[in-house]
Amino acid sequence: MRRYIEVPIRLLDIEGDGFHIMVKGTIHGKEALFLIDTGASRSVFDPNTLSLFIDNLQLEKKEGLTAGVGSSDLESSTFVIDSWTIGELEIKDYEGVALDLENIHEMYEKIRLPHIDGIIGGDILQKHKAIINYRSKKLKLTPPLSLSRTSRQDKA
Repeated sequence: MRRYIEVPIRLLDIEGDGFHIMVKGTIHGKEALFLIDTGASRSVFDPNTLSLFIDNLQLEKKEGLTAGVGSSDLESSTFVIDSWTIGELEIKDYEGVALDLENIHEMYEKIRLPHIDGIIGGDILQKHKAIINYRSKKLKLTPPLSLSRTSRQDKA
C-alpha cells in the first residue's frame, strides 16, 4: 500500500556555494523543469515561457505587489493551469501565479544550469506533505485521498 509518490530530484550545485533542488514535471503534457523552494509561499511560473505550454494564455493582473525571487515589489498575474504534474502527482485546475523569473534565468545561464519553467512553493509542498530526502535524492508527496484509495485498491 503506497501512501506517497516518490519523485527523483536533482541537486544543482550553485558554484560551490549551496544547492538548488530541481524536479521534472509537465504542464499540459509538455515536459517542464521546476525548482523546489521551501521558502516560497506560492508556486510561481514564468509568464515569458507559459505560452509554450498553454494555448491562449489569459493572465489576470493581481492587485498589489509580490515580494520575493531576489527582488521586492514585483508585479504578478494569475492564470489557470488545467493540468500539471510533479512525477506521478497530477494537479488539476490550479490557479497559478505568473511572475517574471528573468533574474533566475540570467543567473542559471551564467553558471550553465538548465532553464526553469516554474518554482514549486509552500502551497503545493504543504498540501501534499512534502518530504525532501537529500540522501536518496527523492521528493515524497502525498497524493489526494482519491488517488491514494485508488492505489490501495489496485494493489489489493
